[in-house]
Amino acid sequence: MSHVLNLARGERVRVRSEEEILATLDTQGDLDGLPFMPEMLRFCGRELQVDARADKTCDTISGSLASRGMKHAVHLADVRCDGAAHGGCEADCLIFWKEAWLERIGTPRVHPLWRWVADAAPNAEPPKAETNCCTEDLDEHAMRSPATADHGPVYRCQTTELLSATTPLSAWAPRQYLRDWLSGNVPLDYILRIAILRILRRIVVLGRGFQLKLKFYDAMARLFGEPAWPYHAGRLSGRTPSEQLDLQPGEWVKVRSHEEILETLNDRSNRGMSFTAEMVRYCGRTFRVRSRVDQILDEATGELISMKRDCVILEDVVCRSECSTGRLFCPRAIYPYWREIWLRRASPPAPTPTSTNTPGASGSVAQ
Repeated sequence: MSHVLNLARGERVRVRSEEEILATLDTQGDLDGLPFMPEMLRFCGRELQVDARADKTCDTISGSLASRGMKHAVHLADVRCDGAAHGGCEADCLIFWKEAWLERIGTPRVHPLWRWVADAAPNAEPPKAETNCCTEDLDEHAMRSPATADHGPVYRCQTTELLSATTPLSAWAPRQYLRDWLSGNVPLDYILRIAILRILRRIVVLGRGFQLKLKFYDAMARLFGEPAWPYHAGRLSGRTPSEQLDLQPGEWVKVRSHEEILETLNDRSNRGMSFTAEMVRYCGRTFRVRSRVDQILDEATGELISMKRDCVILEDVVCRSECSTGRLFCPRAIYPYWREIWLRRASPPAPTPTSTNTPGASGSVAQ
């Protein structure tokens, strides 16, 4: 069923028609285990840009957060799930697009060495499923089971089915990083900088001389323009503090310093919400509030769960998979969740030139 275009970041594509896409799907509305969700139908026929290849992702279902490999898929710029067919889930996930659901516009834009790590020669036509699927099937299969007197409906989406659509991928497999570079996902100099810091991290935590090695790590991080040691644990024990700002979409906030946030954490969480090493790079910077998050799908169960306390998403603030254990340069660009105590209201920042040496995944999305 696989379809190969070998798309690279920055290429223009057209999402195939509804009829063409439905013809690729099995009776569950899937292709290679990946659902085509009802929320994706509105993009049919539109021309969009490839934001990143989705050759790998992270396991957010089992809790291991290990790297998983996916075949022949990309993420498109400014295309996230609005949760309309999944109970109004507000996770705002970046959508996976199989290359079979797309057609290239123009000539390929790939590095001359890309063919050495590409999967296979491109195919001109998408595959055809043995059975027919219709839009009503998509709506039906977006829900695994309806609501009952005992519990709410159980949904299925690309995230809940991610283990079926992927295979384990070792963080030590070198070919993935060649693909990251040659596909345009991640600049080579950036790969090298982060790789050096990851190696230094292992050196810091092994053996004696932690403080001395930590100072060396921080010096190298400053040299590379990266945050200092982002792995510190919180300084509290027992109940953690909270603060209510009632932030609304469109407001500007400044992320508190790493030191300030550590004073709100027990280990690495505040009232059950984790503050991860991936979030440290955003400390001290100003962003616009994208949305408040009141409900999301439990990725392991497919049930809709409500947030018990304050939770917001910030524009252009995504996980870049630089510091996480078991994976590196995941292009999924998940929005981290922020407690309001980690933020404070701020004035809009002065315009600055866009940096050109950061990875391709972007968190700024039009709905």
